[in-house]
Amino acid sequence: MSDEYVWVIDDDQSIRWVLEKTLKQAGMQVSVFESADEVLQAMRDNAIAPDAIISDIRMPGSDGLSLLKTFKTDHPDTPVLIMTAYSDLDSTVSAYEGGAFEYIPKPFDVDTVLEQVKRACNVQKDERAASRAVHKVSNNQVRQEDPAELIGDAPAMQNVFKAIGRLSRSKITVLINGESGTGKELIAHALHRHSPRATKPFVALNMAAIPHDLMESELFGHEKGSFTGAQNTRIGRFEQSDGGTLFLDEIGDMPATLQTRLLRVLADGQFYRVGGHVPIEVDVRIIAATHQDLNALVEEKRFREDLYHRLNVIRIEAPPLRERREDIPRLLKHFLAKAAKELGEEPKLMSTDFEAHVSSLDWPGNVRQLQNTANWLTVMANSNDLTVDDMPEPDTKTARKRENNWESGFRQWANQQLLEGNTDLLGSAQPTMEKILIQCALNKTKDRRQEAAKLIGWGRNTLTRKIKELDME
Repeated sequence: MSDEYVWVIDDDQSIRWVLEKTLKQAGMQVSVFESADEVLQAMRDNAIAPDAIISDIRMPGSDGLSLLKTFKTDHPDTPVLIMTAYSDLDSTVSAYEGGAFEYIPKPFDVDTVLEQVKRACNVQKDERAASRAVHKVSNNQVRQEDPAELIGDAPAMQNVFKAIGRLSRSKITVLINGESGTGKELIAHALHRHSPRATKPFVALNMAAIPHDLMESELFGHEKGSFTGAQNTRIGRFEQSDGGTLFLDEIGDMPATLQTRLLRVLADGQFYRVGGHVPIEVDVRIIAATHQDLNALVEEKRFREDLYHRLNVIRIEAPPLRERREDIPRLLKHFLAKAAKELGEEPKLMSTDFEAHVSSLDWPGNVRQLQNTANWLTVMANSNDLTVDDMPEPDTKTARKRENNWESGFRQWANQQLLEGNTDLLGSAQPTMEKILIQCALNKTKDRRQEAAKLIGWGRNTLTRKIKELDME
């Protein structure tokens, strides 16, 4: 029997059973609890603390985050792994701020959880978990829900939430990569809001939206009379964000001369206004974002390599919608409700068919395009119950340009079947697909089976057998 002792807390009996069985098979000692209140009683009755805890968040009585706070007060070195089926940014950040060792969205892979528990136990034994124990949840860390909060249950978004949670006590520089419309500025806002600088300014500047000859003054400010038209002293974005966060969007569009000045500020923490002679010291956290490949820009000598390494300390990938299709219905529902509230109307309702259709599209404009579509549907859709025909034509055409019509239709069918809970999709689709191929090939060859079989990629005998099996005689 292993020396590792683990507690499992979850009100779901099946979860407790699976985890207990998995951990015991790995040679660990396990105690299971149905509620946080049972654990609190066990803490009072039992002097032996576990090497690690796995706890659900939502349970009858005290929740997992309250348990985390209480347990970490008495046993700060014990790693706690928080799991939940209700994964959102606030609960993820709260878990990490409360000292959670890991955050596990449900459903989970038991082998992955086992590895995380083993790692937690090893960290505890090596006394390396002490640095995590300082993340206490206090009253002044409770934040109101932001209407522009990040939304997503997909694994790709859960990775973003985890990164924000792990960085919640840090002022380290972050680089956000992602296609246009993926919500890079929302991620930057969340990094600022869930940080020690949350009460200080968040200042955003889009490098692609400012003329190059004005960018230096925009960033660093200028002194009165420093150039023609400079009638007053101007405070730049760096001074405006002192103590807080400066978000530099589309950093790949920053001209080379500005890259050099930015590098000096990052290195020295000070700069000169345009036309100024007195250095100005600032304490600013930099979060940069781009849709471009900065590595490629470095190779093309269009972006300084040393600045790239200064910015690329921590990288967060903002996933495109096509990599998080399961989030599309929830996001669209959110945007429909928001648009309806702004217009004073009832929110549009999505049918299962409609959800399957929008989930099958590629959304090249990502979340921004999805929000624009929600606004369009709120104004232009004929009825309150949305149908596929209500979708704006340009969006449908854009999706069809990206894939053949049959692929789009087949994807829609597959999503529909899955939403309805059907199984054996291949068993349903393959006979129909084969029948269509046979019919088309025979029509093309005017019923000459030898040629038709060749067009399909079969032998004649296979074609004959398939015709009989599919009752096509």
